Amino acid sequence: ITFIYRLLKYAKAKRILFLVDTKNLGEQAEQEFMSYLPNDDNRKFTELYGVTRLKSSFIPNDSQVYISTIQRMYSILKGTELDESAEEENPNETSFTKDPMPVVYNERISIEYFDFIVIDECHRSIYNLWKQVLDYFDAFQIGLTATPDNRTFGYFNQNVVSDYGYEKAVIDGVLVPYNVFTIETKITKDGAKIGLGEKVDKRERLTRRKFWESVDEDIEYAGKQLDKDIVNPSQIRTIIRATKESLPQIFTDRFDEQGNFEVPKTLIFAKTDSHAEDIIEIVREEFGEENKFCKKITYRSDEDPKSVLSQFRNDYYPRIAVTVDMIATGTDIRPLEVLLFMRDVKSRSYYEQMKGRGTRTCSLEQLKATGTPSAKYTKDHFVIIDAIGVEQSQKTDSRPLEKAPGLSLKEVLNNVAMGNNSEEILTTLANRLLRLDKQINETEKETLSQKAQGRNIQQIVKKLLNAHDPDVKENIEREVRRDNPDASPHDIEKQVAKKQQEVIDDAVNVFDDPGLREYIVDVRRKYDQVIDVVNIDEVQYAGWVKDRQAEAEQIITNFKDWIEQQRDEITALQLFYAQPYRRRDLTYAMIKELYDALMMQQPPMAPHHIWQAYTQLEKADGSPKNELIAMVSLVRRVAGLDDKLTSYDKTADRKFQQWIFEKNAGQHKRFTEEQVSWLRMMKDYIAASFHIDRDDFELTPFNEQGGIGKMWQLFGTETDEIINELNEVLAA
Repeated sequence: ITFIYRLLKYAKAKRILFLVDTKNLGEQAEQEFMSYLPNDDNRKFTELYGVTRLKSSFIPNDSQVYISTIQRMYSILKGTELDESAEEENPNETSFTKDPMPVVYNERISIEYFDFIVIDECHRSIYNLWKQVLDYFDAFQIGLTATPDNRTFGYFNQNVVSDYGYEKAVIDGVLVPYNVFTIETKITKDGAKIGLGEKVDKRERLTRRKFWESVDEDIEYAGKQLDKDIVNPSQIRTIIRATKESLPQIFTDRFDEQGNFEVPKTLIFAKTDSHAEDIIEIVREEFGEENKFCKKITYRSDEDPKSVLSQFRNDYYPRIAVTVDMIATGTDIRPLEVLLFMRDVKSRSYYEQMKGRGTRTCSLEQLKATGTPSAKYTKDHFVIIDAIGVEQSQKTDSRPLEKAPGLSLKEVLNNVAMGNNSEEILTTLANRLLRLDKQINETEKETLSQKAQGRNIQQIVKKLLNAHDPDVKENIEREVRRDNPDASPHDIEKQVAKKQQEVIDDAVNVFDDPGLREYIVDVRRKYDQVIDVVNIDEVQYAGWVKDRQAEAEQIITNFKDWIEQQRDEITALQLFYAQPYRRRDLTYAMIKELYDALMMQQPPMAPHHIWQAYTQLEKADGSPKNELIAMVSLVRRVAGLDDKLTSYDKTADRKFQQWIFEKNAGQHKRFTEEQVSWLRMMKDYIAASFHIDRDDFELTPFNEQGGIGKMWQLFGTETDEIINELNEVLAA
């Protein structure tokens, strides 16, 4: 948005088209423009320049920035209306078997209308059919993408203006890194078998109505067939249960004051809408939570998906969201910390886009405010839980330019809706509908007819087949010649082409209704899905990927090496490695100096990163409240002062209790309750600031209780002795 602002202000651009490929991304872009505040002006972007998101074929002339899906701009150039449902899905998922209708000059919008075209997610959706939109305009084109492939570089003639890679973004703190945690189950890996005669559930895909049936032959299925032809609730439940049990190990600092674990914001990628429903039901059961805990965010959600997405992004509930494709790309959810993959992905760039949902940074304040109150640190990484082998599966660098024959029914319908009326597509659709006519019942046929302007399947198919029938073409030409005996060959050809197009339009206009297209897909999809309740799944492995342990060991080794190199150079380290009584001289300023030196020389070795590495190898006692406490705790562990990694405030508590016990030995209750209360305040102060002296008693919380005067009143001549003794004991 900054460079668009500069193009408008300094390059004097008149109009800029911001091109996206889904309605969701268009709405998100519109919100970003509305909230953007330039550095050199106190007014918002939309107070300076007009911003319009195109929702129909009307293009106002009084805006400077136009946001549009590439599908809508294509329909505008063709002079046709577009239903908003056609903008919901990424058009890169639609395949075309032949070149669709070309875009020709449209007098309503000139080729010079835009000065610049900014193409969001330019690694997809600017090829094949959609490339015509970009070719139409005489404008400078700027592509934005996090996952370019060879086609992207080729399209822009390898003219890379700015290259800002993921690793550099992580180093700069713009994005966060990720770790991979694997859950492997027996049935996911090996599949299963249902024997002849076993009683199983079957389920209609559309209505999800179940019925019992005995299988009349052995059914063997592989893991890849799960949740398509076969549903095994045990496999889903096993993965969800293993996830629930593993999350406290992954996020060791997410316990509230009552000791309850707070589930981090989690996004689950499902294979289909039906698969998503199964996952949601089991998540709610396994976590013992109500409906608001886990919700679905797909275009088929019962609730408004935009509303649920906003809740997931900004509110405490839902803690877990399940999606198929709607928020797989391009949607920012900053507090998101876990991606659970329960579907495989074959496209490398699409997988990178899906992972991108977790890479966004999130400050501690924002993390607490948007739904994770127990968070103690800024979001510094996210975790991929791989339950399907997505990390190991073979992926292609990009989708092929040409797809092999064999389109799904949904793709064929989308081809027709978007103007591909080739003979091959219309014939394919006719054949699919004829097969469907033999499968569905009378009630479903009647419903389809009502949605199809009163036409039944046979009538629809007849018109589709006539659209390119040679005999029909011949009859049209004969009629034109008979009615226009004196017309020139050129005029005859034009009239024949016009009437031929009318026949095609009459055959396909019924499919302009998205309701009919959705019903055809749904009713075809409904038959039959087997539910395997015979085979019970089991976890075979749940843990970090193998190199994760080695990585943790390397991080700790690097930290130990740095400590060893600096132990004679930094005062705090000199005291840690000196005699115990010397450690009483440690001060907050010394620890801060140590921390600053570490961050200056080794930024990747922030104390909380080292702490997390340790937790991969050993169980930690407690969780540090801040970076400096983590620093002291880690140095104590490396120096051998603590046998296991222990948060320093826990160490101070334990040593304080031992000290009080020793003081009371032989003389019951040496200290009064008021004295003990002051001693506890001193202990807490040392646990947070590492040292206390007389001047500190003029600070909170001591000054509120009477300061050094009250201390002297309580302890008299023992005051200095107790101060020195606590400094020494708690630092030992």
